Amino acid sequence: MKTEFCIVEKADHIMTVRLNRPDRMNAMHPPGNIELGHVFDEFAADDDLWVAIITGEGRGFSAGNDLRYQAEGGERPPMPRGFGGLTSRFDLTKPVIAAVNGVAMGGGFEIALACDLIIASEKAMFALPEPKVGLAALAGGLNRLPRQIGSKRALGMILTGRHVPAQEGFELGFVNEVVPHEQLMSRALDWAKQILACSPLSIRASKDVVYRSLDTASLQDAMAATYDSVLKLRASEDFIEGPKAFAEKRAPNWKGR
Repeated sequence: MKTEFCIVEKADHIMTVRLNRPDRMNAMHPPGNIELGHVFDEFAADDDLWVAIITGEGRGFSAGNDLRYQAEGGERPPMPRGFGGLTSRFDLTKPVIAAVNGVAMGGGFEIALACDLIIASEKAMFALPEPKVGLAALAGGLNRLPRQIGSKRALGMILTGRHVPAQEGFELGFVNEVVPHEQLMSRALDWAKQILACSPLSIRASKDVVYRSLDTASLQDAMAATYDSVLKLRASEDFIEGPKAFAEKRAPNWKGR
């Protein structure tokens, strides 16, 4: 699809998405969020795409909700997939990596939190500053951050709206790795390639079970549950290929089916 507010590249089973409103620090407005929803719909449906990376053009990842657009009276149609086409998406089993190149504020941080991994430039900065402007982080920030780092640590950010640098984000536990700024995309690609070395159906089943288990209070119930992603894995060609390649001492030829 032709895009206006992001740049999309697809190669070697990886989709890279660059938020492209650098004049507004990639602040997101409804047309951009709806467009990204379509981009990730295509990612989910494309059997040849196994991993996605999302980052920002210019100096920032995303400054969050475009308050200027809102103040100027811009139309605000429903955004069924949320900020970045990701924050209200709960059925995507393919992994998504956030490569955070600068500020990730409000909705921008919520986009990153909706991803499975966060690789942060040393210049990255994170915050949920909505209370400072009379708002609240209702696109998942108030829900995901406590689940990822615990309520006390999360509330330390949420109730102050303070800015958290990349290294502190790593220490708090919501950042997977902090890297030199110029190495950000190469390291994000390294993470993606490590994922691609694994069976894509195993990856999807693993992600699906992790998130659904977190939503299940009982460990026993979570382990006893039936997961369609696991059934699909067990019925796949890759389920046979993995052990066969191991026995033959060669790299597996994953097909994603």
